[in-house]
Amino acid sequence: MKKPLPIRVGFPSLLAFWGLLGLSAQSTAYGSEPDVVKSLPSIQTRFAPAADGNCTTDETPDFQKHVSPLLGRMGCNGRACHGSFQGRGGFMLSLFGYDFNADNKALLENGRVNKEDVLASLILSKPVDEDNHEGGKRFEKNGWEYWVLRKWIEGGAKSARFGKTAIKLEKLEVLPSEIVFGKLGDTVALKATAIWNDGTKEDVTDLCRFFSNDSSIASIDEKGKVIGGENGDTHVVVAYDKAVVPIPVLRPRASLGKSTSTASVVPKQESRTVESTEIDRLVQAKLDKLNIRPSEGCTDSEFIRRVSLDISGTLPTANRVRKFLDDTDPQKRTKLVEELLSSPGYASLWATFFSDITGNNDEQLNNFAPVNGKQGGLSQQWYQWIYDRIEKNVPYDKMVEGIVTAVSREEGESYRDYCAKMCEVSNDPSGKSFADRSSMMYYWVRRNQRTSEERAIGFAYAFLGVRIQCAQCHKHPFDQWSKTDFEQFERLFDGIVGNQGSQSPESKSEYAEIIQELGVAKSLKGNDLRKKLGELVKEGKTVPYPEVYIAKSNRAKPKDTDKDKDKKKTTTAPTARLLGAESIDLSQVDDPRKPLMDWLRRKDNPYFARALVNRVWAHYFEAGIVNPADDMNLANAPSNTPLLDYLASQFIDKGYDLKWLHRTIVDTQTYQRSWRTNETNELDKRNFSHALLKRLPAEVAYDSIQIAIRNDEEGRGLCDFSQDRALSIGGSGPKGGPGTASGYALSVFGRSTRETNCDCDRSNDPSLLQTVFVRNDSDVLKGLRDPNHGWLAQIAKSSGASSDSKQAGDESPMSKRRTEMENQIKEGKERIAKLGSKGNPEQFKKLEARVAQMEKQLASFSKNGNTNPSTPTATKLSPDQINEAVDEAYLRTLSRFPTANERKIAVKAVKESTNSMEGLSDVLWALINTKEFILNH
Repeated sequence: MKKPLPIRVGFPSLLAFWGLLGLSAQSTAYGSEPDVVKSLPSIQTRFAPAADGNCTTDETPDFQKHVSPLLGRMGCNGRACHGSFQGRGGFMLSLFGYDFNADNKALLENGRVNKEDVLASLILSKPVDEDNHEGGKRFEKNGWEYWVLRKWIEGGAKSARFGKTAIKLEKLEVLPSEIVFGKLGDTVALKATAIWNDGTKEDVTDLCRFFSNDSSIASIDEKGKVIGGENGDTHVVVAYDKAVVPIPVLRPRASLGKSTSTASVVPKQESRTVESTEIDRLVQAKLDKLNIRPSEGCTDSEFIRRVSLDISGTLPTANRVRKFLDDTDPQKRTKLVEELLSSPGYASLWATFFSDITGNNDEQLNNFAPVNGKQGGLSQQWYQWIYDRIEKNVPYDKMVEGIVTAVSREEGESYRDYCAKMCEVSNDPSGKSFADRSSMMYYWVRRNQRTSEERAIGFAYAFLGVRIQCAQCHKHPFDQWSKTDFEQFERLFDGIVGNQGSQSPESKSEYAEIIQELGVAKSLKGNDLRKKLGELVKEGKTVPYPEVYIAKSNRAKPKDTDKDKDKKKTTTAPTARLLGAESIDLSQVDDPRKPLMDWLRRKDNPYFARALVNRVWAHYFEAGIVNPADDMNLANAPSNTPLLDYLASQFIDKGYDLKWLHRTIVDTQTYQRSWRTNETNELDKRNFSHALLKRLPAEVAYDSIQIAIRNDEEGRGLCDFSQDRALSIGGSGPKGGPGTASGYALSVFGRSTRETNCDCDRSNDPSLLQTVFVRNDSDVLKGLRDPNHGWLAQIAKSSGASSDSKQAGDESPMSKRRTEMENQIKEGKERIAKLGSKGNPEQFKKLEARVAQMEKQLASFSKNGNTNPSTPTATKLSPDQINEAVDEAYLRTLSRFPTANERKIAVKAVKESTNSMEGLSDVLWALINTKEFILNH
């Protein structure tokens, strides 16, 4: 068999702390410095002691500008020190130091600051005493840090300024704005200048925190000195106050060198060179900076398999591959893309994609509607609603609007008419009739999204690619959001009502009327009531349905402005604030989600379009331009900012056309590159110089196995979705799908649980359980030998052999499989013993269950002499039939013809089998167990 494809695992970039929207590095050429920066003395210079240890400056440090950043740079307000939720040593600061009033108060009340006896202040005496300070020595006595703190205390230990005198950081300039190292060990010192809203500027390099996203490429010390490491690129991050500035660092290869491409390991087949696009130009510009030569183009067989799985989640049939390989049209790849974009697989795959992002989880929906006897009904309706819009190519912003601003009733629809329609929908097991609704209300009724805080977190993740949850309690450690930012943002979701039994105020009387007409006992409550209503729905009756609506509660409330009761009261309008944007007067809007949606659509929105194009890019390339793809923040800077900017702006200009986005990405040299590397790009995981190998998503992996082992008619039915597919399952529960897909198999392959606000709910990591499933699961083995629907049965029938079954002898390859199963049980038990209590509990439990299942299979195997008695009658195929069957096996699994060596090995295995069908079964079984099959390449 062909040598398996290697699995390449990239290292995730390390994220730095803190960020502030709109604060970025000045676009200045490498090495240049404005004169104003050169002339600014650093704080270390200004507070440096004289020879006698005294500091003579008259300057009084500012708490916000100097003291708080200094405490942060020394780690005093970190989570491992006084920033911990319980503090340390009886003294607590706000985590990461952005609550200036609280921190100033804590310093004054805990003896850390003594304004009457300055030198007795613990903030001066403890950090210089290594033995007396649990955190160790933080600075030298009479050092510049000591004098900054001492001068601040002597000046009155004032807190940050508020109100009209408050100051705000406008920009943090960092020079150089890009670093290019020539060799290992080169160094560059960064200089940071703070520019405040009052026009003042200051060199704050000594007060910044410095981090590297990849210290193997560029390390940085606490003084801002960057040291070059291995070849590659990353960012070093400079943080001060609420600002974050990522500085790109590149260490290019010395030269491009000679090509050592491994293309010779595959059959000679021409690779098409597509016309260069703007995407290719932007990618190549970055590769040129790094002296990386991209890989050659992929072959036609690689392209049809890759793009079919990526766009439509469907393995191409052998006949489709043959036709494509024989086609001489130079535009055949472009035409194939258009064909795939019009296929049901495209709508299904991307409906699953958006179901993942928006959290379509049947377990979280099972309390909303009356029970209709079919678990997953609401999740299937959710899926079909998205499917319908993907199929019709509804613009992305329009589709999102139908989710974000969703309410239960259509415009002008009465409550009774709404209930009648939803009862009709409930009796449609396909969920397709729900797609006619203009909005998708289920997004707002999930049990794990009931509070405004949960909804704010989920919304930011789904539509902005922003992880905001940490800001619920404190300054976000990886982003720019403060607790205040979070509180103002979550107010936008205050008035949403959607849960079991919810009716808008104007519908309550109609609700009571319908209940009375149905003769439902008033004593029925909760699940008993839902069960009764569900029975009536199945009988075709109209029952009251819960509603999703906006409560009119966000109104201005009077607020006392003076303790004197005779004074007049003023009214303060309740406000909410968009992330990093303007405030909204909630008293002036009926539904706060509408201005929220307007903000999403704005061209200056820094997240909405960028988050989506980045996620789609990550789907195709196994790495986002921002990585992880669901974490858009300044510290986690794009690997290619111009590329992300181009895609996002074009996506907006094209009217949020999803098909345009897919077409534009895949019809590029960048997408159509081979996975085979050369000596310049073999370590590249973030600049798209070659295709990265990626595990098939769970649903696609399961469906691909079924397509490969079934006969041609069944395979076509799966490809055109005339038969049920794992990819057409709406929800994410453990029950599997409508009649076909194994819930266990999907779980093993890492199907998204859709339980948290993270793309990590879906796992594409390889595991022992996946290997065991493909090799030995009874469903797979039975499918291989299926006398009615299997491909082997088709071959036997076409060759004239009977499909009657017989028992395989001990010398058949099935006996070898029995030995393999015994070995795998042994390996599984060893793995269980090794994991012990230290492993992932869920994975541990699954492994135990799988080993138990294998032991049960083995017992049945030993009793019957075969795991599947449906082996076709022994027959000998002719040499030509064997060669044709081997070709077919490769085409239906790997979408290519075998190499000469592969053909020789496979043909020999079939010829030497007493039963050609048995030998061919082993060939097909071996192919679906290769890495080349389970990986998209």
